[in-house]
Amino acid sequence: MRREHLRRLPLPAAVALALPLLALPAGAAAPDRVAARAPAFRPADSGAKIVRETRFGKLGRDLTVQTPNLDSRVKVRILLPKTWRKNAKRTWPVLYAFHGGRDDYTSWTRETRIATWAAKYDVIVVMPEAANSSYTDWFNKGKRGNPRWETFHTADVVQLVERNYRAGKRRAAIGVSAGGMGSLKYAARHRGLFRYAASLSGPLWLTGPGSQASTAITAAVNGQDAWNIYGDPVHDIANWRAHDPYHLAPKLRGVRVFFSSGTTGRPGPGDPKAGPLDIGLIGERAVGDTNKAFRKRLRDLKVPHTADLYGDGRHNWPAWRRVSAKLWPTIMKNLKAPKVSR
Repeated sequence: MRREHLRRLPLPAAVALALPLLALPAGAAAPDRVAARAPAFRPADSGAKIVRETRFGKLGRDLTVQTPNLDSRVKVRILLPKTWRKNAKRTWPVLYAFHGGRDDYTSWTRETRIATWAAKYDVIVVMPEAANSSYTDWFNKGKRGNPRWETFHTADVVQLVERNYRAGKRRAAIGVSAGGMGSLKYAARHRGLFRYAASLSGPLWLTGPGSQASTAITAAVNGQDAWNIYGDPVHDIANWRAHDPYHLAPKLRGVRVFFSSGTTGRPGPGDPKAGPLDIGLIGERAVGDTNKAFRKRLRDLKVPHTADLYGDGRHNWPAWRRVSAKLWPTIMKNLKAPKVSR
């Protein structure tokens, strides 16, 4: 690792950007599950396959997926609509919901009422594991290879749910924190994949002041080699920019873009009481700076978008629950997902 490049980057901003990624999610009990005998599943083009399906409740499924793009089996949680039938001739619109760093595929059902929201609409929701991946195929000092998280999400997962659960081509994405960056990045890098993409407190300027150093700090805390993800921040800057929403902004034309974040470093509605040195407040203010820069970038490019830079708010689920609940009808409208009768 070339550590000398870290000294060229502003450390206070880097630490602030890294802090929210180091906060552990709140724990909660897992739902009761009923194991289901796995039927024959169709594989993805890469050979990725569903090796186990576990049910929870009436409409949920937890899938265990084996893929050549990752070195271990991972989980994908899906919510199916009341109208869903495996042998139906029709397909259903799909929302892909991505979690943040140091969290997992259960976060959206654990931290929000997404199962209740989804049950009111004719829509499939897919929540894949992303680990601490930065939502990218890792550079690995130029050698590439595994882990290929971007390929897993945008090819394997999409193909598996389309071939086995009647998921359709009308797709939207939403993500929190690192997952918000992933949502917009995937929409830009894979034209036509998502018609709507939303980021909630995502860091949207990957190569902005302090951002590269924050990636190094976060990777080190997670026990990862800092430059394996995107490469050396100087010599491999082209690869960093190829995954940076700020630099990918022109490719978002034609996608309905939404992003939100706090900006003040003060608690918002529903946030826990915290002092000015709270990591969630410091981190959200730094993330807010990247969102403000991203908004200016889109305005300069005349790329249509909706921004909700709401001022007070911490880098945590109380803020994201509030925004996602408000945003849900808009996402359903863009997916053309109708409400279903009770």
